[in-house]
Amino acid sequence: MSRYKEFDEYEELIKERLSKKRFTHSMNVAEACYDLAERFGADKKRCYLAGLLHDIMKEDLPDRQRQMTVDSGMSPDPAEIDTPALWHAVAGAAYVRDRLGINDEEILAGIRFHTIGCAKMTKLEKIVYLGDMISAERSYKDVDKFRKICRDDLDKAMSVALIYNIGDVCKKCGHLPRYTFEAYNYYLKYNKNKESL
Repeated sequence: MSRYKEFDEYEELIKERLSKKRFTHSMNVAEACYDLAERFGADKKRCYLAGLLHDIMKEDLPDRQRQMTVDSGMSPDPAEIDTPALWHAVAGAAYVRDRLGINDEEILAGIRFHTIGCAKMTKLEKIVYLGDMISAERSYKDVDKFRKICRDDLDKAMSVALIYNIGDVCKKCGHLPRYTFEAYNYYLKYNKNKESL
């Protein structure tokens, strides 16, 4: 059950919209966001909600995801429009705004940027980006090391995460949105020893 009774309807909605594996991931991200918010003095309830809803469009029809991304009014970068794996974030923010009537700009931005990042993210936005990477079911190499960095310093964690994610995209010869470059350049200053995973 959801940590907040008033979010039970959203939990039911994502249960209907997502596979069991993706639903479990979404619940785990919500918990990771709650824990990071508690640790760093952010709004626990809003961080939890953004984490809960971050993948709401992940398994929707690709054509619908793309169209919602294009029509979102959220300035998607051409690289986002050319990359199907990125559509769900922009489409998810649009869905949460237009279908669920949630107009909290920070929650919407947390969902919208949870895959690509951007410069000067708010605490909530960083928490959703990082919560998605350290959720309980994640098992990639060095995830435990990264969980520790996240517990110590959100800004340094953003730099380490961006180095990791950009490297991953480059290995697959994928497109990188300008938002990601801007985020990388912005957060690098917090990574004194240029640590990576």
